[in-house]
Amino acid sequence: MKLTLNALALLVALASPAASAVEYRTVLPAQSAIGFAFNQMGVSIKGGFKRFVAQMVFDPAKPEAARAQIDIDLASIDAGSSEAGEESAGRLWFNRSVYPRAQFVSSQIRPLGNNRYEMRGTLTLKGRSRELVVPVTFSPGKTAAAFDGSFILKRLDFGIGEGMWADLDTVANEVQVTFRIAATGK
Repeated sequence: MKLTLNALALLVALASPAASAVEYRTVLPAQSAIGFAFNQMGVSIKGGFKRFVAQMVFDPAKPEAARAQIDIDLASIDAGSSEAGEESAGRLWFNRSVYPRAQFVSSQIRPLGNNRYEMRGTLTLKGRSRELVVPVTFSPGKTAAAFDGSFILKRLDFGIGEGMWADLDTVANEVQVTFRIAATGK
């Protein structure tokens, strides 16, 4: 009898005891972080967001049923100085009076093996939505698990840094976004 990869995966899932499955739902904000890095006039700038809400459901035995939503309070930006924080609020950057938050909603999680996953979803930022594919690494622990990932965001795709800031010699288009979402399960 020849087994396909899908049939083999189904047999492994059926043979695994359901009692050992852990479903991660409770996000631990104090152990979670969202950061970014970009170049401005050849200087690396790093920062992050202090306030965000993450909701998730993840069972390593059923990754295809996983889902996640992250809402980021753009006013909680830490870009290294109060001047940078104030500048980011304006119309040319985040236009926070009109768009106070960014949101990512997953649409599909695909296992890649060795606790690595590909998460697809939609990022909405400054009124523009774009599909993203984000690699995520799952690190189970005794009391909590961590979900780590990073991706390149093209800021001009979202109208971030318009006008005089659109010059790519001044501010790079590529922004490296990193995240760690810690969660407990039962």
